[in-house]
Amino acid sequence: MLLGLAQLIPISRTNPPSSGEIDAPPEVSAILHRACYDCHSNKTVWPWYSHWAPVSWLVASDVSEGRENVNFTEWGKLSPATRAKLQRKIGHEVAGGDMPEWYYVPMHPKARLSDADRKVVEKWANGPTSGVRKQ
Repeated sequence: MLLGLAQLIPISRTNPPSSGEIDAPPEVSAILHRACYDCHSNKTVWPWYSHWAPVSWLVASDVSEGRENVNFTEWGKLSPATRAKLQRKIGHEVAGGDMPEWYYVPMHPKARLSDADRKVVEKWANGPTSGVRKQ
């Protein structure tokens, strides 16, 4: 009965408009879209289980937190200094194995980063700051 009542609690699963997407090199962009965009963009693909409480609460919370930390479709709102700082942080977290989160990968195998993926992202993160691609 409690599980049934939990379904009545509304959870926001939205994808707001983008203000300017990150303009990274094609090989980096492909990795980011495949492995990162579901939590770190306004282009989240909400899986079927994101509609069932209590899992929906966790998924919505993770996406909200992910977007707050880095949102690749809000890159245009950031100053160049902030973009540079975030780009370096992304490289550090990916190289260190902190992203993607360990618990995310089993349900989202496409998010798994190979050693080659990690090297591509790390090299990009330590290079020139990525600009913004307007929508």
